[in-house]
Amino acid sequence: MKKNLNKKLVIKITFVVLVIVILIFVCKNAYNKYRYDHAIIKIDYYNYVKEKDNSYVKLEVYKNYKLKDIIKNINGKVISKNININTKKLGYQNIKYEYINDENIKLIIEVKIKVVDEEPPIIYNATRKTVYIGETKDLEKELFCGDNYDDKPKCTIEGNYDLNIPGTYKITYKGEDSSHNKSESQINLIVREKDKKERSTTASSKLTGTDFSYYKDLYKNNNKIGIDVSYWQGDIDYKKVKKAGANFVMIRVGYQKGINGEYILDKKFKDNIEGFNKVKVPVGIYFFSYADTKEEALKEAKWVVKQIKNYKIDYPVSFDWENWNMYNEFNLSFYHLTEIANTFMDYIKKEGYTPFNYSSKHYLENIWMNTKYKTWLAHYTSNTDYKGEYKMWQLTDKGLIDGISSNNVDIDIYFTEKD
Repeated sequence: MKKNLNKKLVIKITFVVLVIVILIFVCKNAYNKYRYDHAIIKIDYYNYVKEKDNSYVKLEVYKNYKLKDIIKNINGKVISKNININTKKLGYQNIKYEYINDENIKLIIEVKIKVVDEEPPIIYNATRKTVYIGETKDLEKELFCGDNYDDKPKCTIEGNYDLNIPGTYKITYKGEDSSHNKSESQINLIVREKDKKERSTTASSKLTGTDFSYYKDLYKNNNKIGIDVSYWQGDIDYKKVKKAGANFVMIRVGYQKGINGEYILDKKFKDNIEGFNKVKVPVGIYFFSYADTKEEALKEAKWVVKQIKNYKIDYPVSFDWENWNMYNEFNLSFYHLTEIANTFMDYIKKEGYTPFNYSSKHYLENIWMNTKYKTWLAHYTSNTDYKGEYKMWQLTDKGLIDGISSNNVDIDIYFTEKD
């Protein structure tokens, strides 16, 4: 009998304890829910737009943002503040993140993002354009009109002109993208006959320019001074070029023959690379591209590697895309052009070479986005004011060097102090 009473007592005690535990659990959850529901949330965002029925953080397309970049003030500490925000597509998206507020309450926050494009198309060949009778069929293809987001912005010419009648015509070139950003340029269009004298060649005249030794002395401290060559430099005396002091040579391996065209090996590539390898002048490579897709850029890169794999390459392998006078024919946004360059250079890096992107100052400042790789700057001046980063600088196309007599050469500085 006593045994049965003890058993019943144990059951009662167990039941009471269980009820107490459940009550504690329920109360704790209720308390935590109350704290969560009444937690103090104080968050301020940069570029926060408040509308009547909609509020959001406004971000520019293709810019790199992390979560921490859009939070101005917060009462607590963000968890995973390095979350990347995708800005490759226009429109709305919601970002969820966690933070612990000053009351030590962990909260899940959702913020609405709106990715927008507020950059207008770029109109180039701005105030003056000269065309010759019989040489221009479609003026819109020769005038530059490109956009950061749209592959094919709406570009139109307003004003009357006749490409077959000499004269000066005042026209307006307008560009508009899909976000209705607009730009325009007033252009004096000059149509004229081509003077016969302009067609004459001066190939037989004596070369003029600045001797390589001048740049060698001027930029010798902690830098390497070199040249770049192609078929246009003709027959080269490699020993003389080395004796003249060239620290390196960038050699054109080849080029693409227009959009979707075949790849052409530079007629002097084998002579040049074998010649400079033989006299032990370090070489780099460049390829002139007409790629209009990432797939084409990858094919180009594979072709380049196939041509150079059996030679000693000490300097960069450079992507050279400079078809600005026919840019409208490519139907490429600046973003997609940059992706094409990156595709080429990604493969070059994968194969163990150092990739560079070659371009002039104007296009680096206005067209190219982040190519991920180092820049070979073209800016013909004695003191460049280009503010971006660059590893190599092509500072003139009027160089003279012993060993090359058929044409001028481009002269380049490779900045070793920037390593």
